Amino acid sequence: MIIFPAIDLYGGKAVRLYKGEYSDMTVYSHNPPEIALDFIKEGATHIHIVDLEGAKDGTTPNIDVISKIAKETDLFVEVGGGIRSLIVLDAYMNAGVSRAILGTAAVTDEQFLCQAIEKYGEKIAVGADVKDGYVAIKGWTVSSSYTLDAFLSRMCELGVKTVICTDVSRDGAMAGTNLEMYKSLIAKYNINIIASGGVSSIEDVRALRDMGMYGTIIGKAYYTGAIKLSDAIRISNSGN
Repeated sequence: MIIFPAIDLYGGKAVRLYKGEYSDMTVYSHNPPEIALDFIKEGATHIHIVDLEGAKDGTTPNIDVISKIAKETDLFVEVGGGIRSLIVLDAYMNAGVSRAILGTAAVTDEQFLCQAIEKYGEKIAVGADVKDGYVAIKGWTVSSSYTLDAFLSRMCELGVKTVICTDVSRDGAMAGTNLEMYKSLIAKYNINIIASGGVSSIEDVRALRDMGMYGTIIGKAYYTGAIKLSDAIRISNSGN
């Protein structure tokens, strides 16, 4: 299982939201590239980055920070947040990212999603952010009409290979991840699923690994010290 330590960007700083609320934001670093270097020291090979400003308005205010991380490290960089046009998508790919995550656009603009997959193939992932049973969009501020099952079924039909599935109610809450939801999704869909939201202990990491999860994102638990990243990576690669 791949461990994706996370950096959420807002105003060029590394921050975390509590349950997706922009009004409840904690700043953890004014130098996100330094955090990426710490991830590498802990053994990380992948990183998950979200532009929280871009997620709301579809712009790329933090692309310089993201480009610096992508071009100055050997990390596999996946980025999401506000990628709703080929212009923005191309900008991120030209900035050196390894995989782009379409969230709002995957829900509201299927034509764009198909164009993105045609152009970039498996470099395109989709974010499924679940709020009260429905897929949320626009930085988790609006609920769509898609249930999670209906959305994932459609993504499989369109050829999406990787989905980052977030239980918004667990995100940043340090309350444990939604193991039952992920177990049912793995059994039902032939797709790479990355667990996100509430991964707050080594036990969560071990349980996700044991059920065959493709990857998991570790955010707040890293910043608070609840999970030592090197331990999570070691466990994700072992049978213990």
